[in-house]
Amino acid sequence: MIEIKNLTKVYKLNKKKMAELKTKETIKCAVDNISLAAKPGEIYGLLGPNGAGKTTTLRCVATLLKPTEGSISVCGYDTVKQSEQVRENICFLTNEIKLDPHFSPKYLFHFFGKLHGIDEITIETRRKELFEYFEITAFENKKMEELSTGMKQKASIAVSLVHDPKVIIFDEPTNGLDIVTARNVTDLLQKLRDEGKLVIISTHIMSEAEKLCDRVGIIIDGKKVTEGTLAELLAETNAADLEDAFFNLYKEHHKEDK
Repeated sequence: MIEIKNLTKVYKLNKKKMAELKTKETIKCAVDNISLAAKPGEIYGLLGPNGAGKTTTLRCVATLLKPTEGSISVCGYDTVKQSEQVRENICFLTNEIKLDPHFSPKYLFHFFGKLHGIDEITIETRRKELFEYFEITAFENKKMEELSTGMKQKASIAVSLVHDPKVIIFDEPTNGLDIVTARNVTDLLQKLRDEGKLVIISTHIMSEAEKLCDRVGIIIDGKKVTEGTLAELLAETNAADLEDAFFNLYKEHHKEDK
């Protein structure tokens, strides 16, 4: 279970960042008073354009960032006060976190398994299962830097799942992947959901979310504008598909801001 209550994350901007963002403001509110709950046995999608606050929200859930205001609990543990227990129950994968290019998938899988305190037999069993699923076995002793983009992503996912976490947090899990690898990833997420795990992902690919997510929360400019099942969102926005629903909400949100 993930419970986010009134999450706000504010960053102080240095001069370089102010120039990049073309602003004179010295602070930026990346996430603005977001509340949501996601439960085991579902895939929850955080949807929104680039810069909406999806990644910041997930980083707060994964204990990489501390909320400016509000609270987050994962499996009953507070992400600030009980961060170690939270990390024992989650995996977090983002394209910005890379595995060391000089080591092999097999070595890295065992290395992170040991970090999690897992015994050798369990590590080996998990490795065979995940490497066979992702067809990594033939490449398991190659250096990460020698692998294709898709194979690197599959190896990263396998390593992130070494400790069989209860909560899977993936930030843009299929971004930049070919259609076959992307399908491998989405099939795995559905398999994990069906095993009773909680999967929470961020994406800006509406068609992917439409097929994959049981419920979605739409974030625009750091604010959650709505939440629900696909059927509920289509009924709310009088739209034919999730992409149309998103654009209706996006236009309405910016109309209110004017």
